[in-house]
Formats: sequence, C-alpha cells, structure tokens
Amino acid sequence: MTDEASRRAILVAHGSPADPQPQEGWMMALATRVRLWLPGWQVAGTTLALPGALEAALAALPDAVIYPFFMAEGWFTRKTLPRRLQEAGAGGSEQLPAFGHDPGMADLLGQTAAAARVAHGLPADATLLLAAHGSQVSRASATITESLAARLRAAGPAPVVTGYVEEAPFLADAAAAIRGPALCLPFFATRAGHVSDDVPHALRRAGFSGPLLPAIGEHPDAARMIAQALMNGR
Repeated sequence: MTDEASRRAILVAHGSPADPQPQEGWMMALATRVRLWLPGWQVAGTTLALPGALEAALAALPDAVIYPFFMAEGWFTRKTLPRRLQEAGAGGSEQLPAFGHDPGMADLLGQTAAAARVAHGLPADATLLLAAHGSQVSRASATITESLAARLRAAGPAPVVTGYVEEAPFLADAAAAIRGPALCLPFFATRAGHVSDDVPHALRRAGFSGPLLPAIGEHPDAARMIAQALMNGR
C-alpha cells in the first residue's frame, strides 16, 4: 500500500434500509469530523443500507482502510461487510475492529455517564442503565456490552444495569427493576430506529423517569477516537 493509500479511510455503518438517506448524510458528516483530526487524510462515510453507496465510496477511495462504525463484531462486520467488499472488488481491504470494541470505549461511557449525572443533578451513584441491541441469534452484542458493563462496575461506585432491545434481559424489564435515581445511555452507533423509537418506548413502558442520553456514537469524542484508531491501525 502506498503512503497516499494508507491515508484513505471509509467509515461504514449499517444504516436504515427503510429510510437510508438520513443515516447516509449522518455518516458523511461524521467523516468530516474525523478529517479534522487527520490532516492530509481522505475520509468518507457511508452505509450498507443505501444501494450503491459503499461501492461508490470504494471507487472514489481505492485501497482505503475500512472502519466499521458498529458496536459489536458480529454478523455484519464479519460476514456482510467482507462479502460486500469482495463483491465490489475490494476483498483485500484492511478492516479495523468495530467502534464498540475501541480500547477507550469503557472510559468514554463512564465519562459520559458521570458528566450527565452532574448535568441532570443526579447523585454520583445513580444507576447507569446501558441499553444495547442484543440478538436472539448471536451473542456478539451482549458479549461486548456485558464486558464493558463489568469494567464500568469495577471503575466506580455507581451500579450498572444492562438491558436489550432484542434479547433478555429486555430493556423494559431491566428499567422497571431499577430503584432510585438512574439514567439511560444507549450503546448504539447512531440515532436510528432503535434509539429513536424502541429504546424510548421500552423506558416509557417501564415507567423509567431518568434522563435518556444520546447514543454513544453521537458523542463529540467519537470522531477523535475513530481518528486515533485509523492512525494506530487498530
């Protein structure tokens, strides 16, 4: 790979098949923020959901490093994305670990929760409800979520509870079982259907009255973390 090619990257998210354009635009905006941390780099953002978008990005940035903007190393990062790259003639592209597996993710989650407790006037030991995708067929989402939750519990005094949209413990049940002040942080990459619809709906069903924070992938530090991963090649 040439020096020029080694400074190209494509950020790839799942996107929303039912309404792909908003998420496509969001990924383009994320790529712009990442470029601010990477002078001299060419960085594009795209989704799997918008037909032809990944292929167009690969044609514009040949030999680019692929950065999966996903929370777990599961079916989409290990099967779907490599297949799409292969079909586009980019099967040899370097693919980095998913965003959710970034070494700094536990710290980002902890710092985000701590700042939100202060901003919302909650005590330092208010429960953190970590909302994640989950799956009935794969343990990938639950595995990374539970690993991060364990690290957060070990790092501070606040209880950490996990709840999932698509597997037990379901988010509504986890939220309903919490006693005392709490806040909910979605362990999701973007504000797509689950974060905008399913998570709030589950919290309402549970009578959860604590603040619902933006998806962790929307955090301002996400662009810096992605840039660091691209520079380090991890």
